[in-house]
Amino acid sequence: MAVSISVVLLLLVLAVIFLRSGGLKLSHAVVCALLGFFLASTSVAPTILDGVNATAGVVGSLKP
Repeated sequence: MAVSISVVLLLLVLAVIFLRSGGLKLSHAVVCALLGFFLASTSVAPTILDGVNATAGVVGSLKP
């Protein structure tokens, strides 16, 4: 749960930066958000969540 909230916040910050810099139009952001909502309701969502959790585990285990 904490990983998904962090990823959502990171993606939200990136979207705001892209919107403000002109690299992402509002219509593109809406399409991306809708894609995320519809993707979350498919059978692929648990696989994506497992992949994100595995990636977070690998990154979290790295020592600088």
